[in-house]
Amino acid sequence: MIDRVVAFVDDRAITMLELEEHYRDAVKLRPDIKKEEVLNTMINRALLLREAKKLRIEAASKDAIIQEYIELKLKTVIRITEEDMRDFYEKNRSEFGNIEFDDVRDKIENYLIEKEVNERLKKHIEELRSGAYIKIQL
Repeated sequence: MIDRVVAFVDDRAITMLELEEHYRDAVKLRPDIKKEEVLNTMINRALLLREAKKLRIEAASKDAIIQEYIELKLKTVIRITEEDMRDFYEKNRSEFGNIEFDDVRDKIENYLIEKEVNERLKKHIEELRSGAYIKIQL
């Protein structure tokens, strides 16, 4: 198989071999996934790695670098109030049955933090993509 470039992210080229490798891994977890989705994930990861590099984040793997970046850039600034947690508990009371708020408080807090991180990450990636040179040649 002749390798070719399928996308550019600023000065980083993503090759067909890289895409095929990531696609094979992704399809094991989600058989209906499309190559375009995998490529977009690869582009997003390249952008996050670029930003992490600017902050001199180092770790054993690319996944760990991205996690550290998300932790530092997004997660540390999120504050979930007691009121937020109690509101969530009350709005979803039927889901908790007879479980008291204090018994699920930590789980609610973690859920709300992760939800906020995901929302902010989506916006952050959109901002990074809008400021980057991205060319897809699939």
